[in-house]
Amino acid sequence: MYSDIDKNIKILEDMFKDCGDLVKRKIPVSKTSIYVLYFDGMNDRELIERSVIRTLMIEIRKVPPTSFEDLGEALINGGITTADMSFCKDFEEAAVLVMSGETLVLIDGLSEALIIASKNYPVRGVEKPDTEGNIYGPKEAFTENFRDNTALLRRRIRDTRLKIKQLKIGRRSRTDIAIAYLEDIIRPEILAEAERRLAAIDIDAITDSGALAALLQRDSLSPFPSFQLTERTDKAAAEIFEGRIVIVVDTSPFVIILPAVLACFYQAAEDYYEGWMNASFIRLLRYLSSAAALTLPGLYICFALYNPSMLPTELLMKMSSARDGVPISGITEIFLMELAFEALREAGVRMPQAIGSTLGIVGGIIIGQAAVDAGIVSPLVVIVVSLTAICSFAIPQISLSHAYRLCKYFIMLLSSLFGLLGFWSAVVLIFLHMCGKESFGIPYLYPFAGGDIEGDEGVRDTFFRFPLIHMKKRPVFANNRQKIRLKVPSDKK
Repeated sequence: MYSDIDKNIKILEDMFKDCGDLVKRKIPVSKTSIYVLYFDGMNDRELIERSVIRTLMIEIRKVPPTSFEDLGEALINGGITTADMSFCKDFEEAAVLVMSGETLVLIDGLSEALIIASKNYPVRGVEKPDTEGNIYGPKEAFTENFRDNTALLRRRIRDTRLKIKQLKIGRRSRTDIAIAYLEDIIRPEILAEAERRLAAIDIDAITDSGALAALLQRDSLSPFPSFQLTERTDKAAAEIFEGRIVIVVDTSPFVIILPAVLACFYQAAEDYYEGWMNASFIRLLRYLSSAAALTLPGLYICFALYNPSMLPTELLMKMSSARDGVPISGITEIFLMELAFEALREAGVRMPQAIGSTLGIVGGIIIGQAAVDAGIVSPLVVIVVSLTAICSFAIPQISLSHAYRLCKYFIMLLSSLFGLLGFWSAVVLIFLHMCGKESFGIPYLYPFAGGDIEGDEGVRDTFFRFPLIHMKKRPVFANNRQKIRLKVPSDKK
């Protein structure tokens, strides 16, 4: 920047040409002048008028400075009554700060701009989480406001070792990103790898945390997610306590949690707010439901069309009689019904919330019953497809549910080609793929594979959730020097 305020004004106004929401004003003060620049609607107007405009036009006039340096010192040390101020000497950096909601003040005779923190975006307040409902526990969810989200984490983790590193990603969007972690618990190699991947991203714009997660994932051909997305503040804070990293993305109500292994996607925040017996029963039910959502259609194809002799005679007779008069093959029948229910579920999501759930339930009942009455499909296929859809909803993380939906069609395809041999071949291929997958150096099937690394401690929070008093150690994500998270009186003796 130049010491001549008119040159600086011309360059800035050329940069922001045709911006109708730009507020700019040149104010004469004593023997010099000051220029104020900000975007309307992104700032705290009351703060600007009280701490900047009023000070410049009234307070400084009471004690006129004798030089440019005196004016700058008066503004900084006694004039502008806000604590968060900084200086900027680069036009590009100043432009980014103004577009981020800050107020820029130019002083004639000074070759740097004064940046006043005045962000005040129009955002919604803290509300209940929509995608992760719960009965017990907090009802707070992240919002689209970047600073609100970091404050919600600070509120739950009152530890000076909580670090929130900020950076910007996107050549045009300049999106604010924050990496939150506990410096004494996080593994240094995981943090270094996360920072390296973020620094390697060179893209025009980041519009949501989901887009950033896709760029961070290395095995892009895998249907299984390597990251978790959550809008629950308590879940994000709990994961930081376990040694994981939380990435906050401005304008997104979801944060990214990494690393993530398969067992993490079956854990819900509510599991730790109630008794271990009930939580263990629900956890086991989730695993069984996910297995059913993955394999039920494929098993139906195998038993009904290729290996009927493996079924009890009475059940086989019922299935045969149910298919009497059905004009299409069993394989075509179940594929069509699965696709119809997928389309119905997608329509329910896109419809307004008031009628979306009703459409899903009523539409499924009407279409299924009408198809059976018309003799197009058999009743058993409708039951299988309905059970598959219900079981998929029992998975806490929607990203894992989507992965199982894709794998389900792979199993159905091989089952329709090779019968029971194709079914087991597909299941084995899926598990082999997961065995070779990792997230930031952690095996994806941990602790089912490699659980001996931690002395089988991680198994206590998988199929069953052990009592909290028996879960004294942090999982594999944490630094080895900070493994103990719970000490009971007997341990201290």
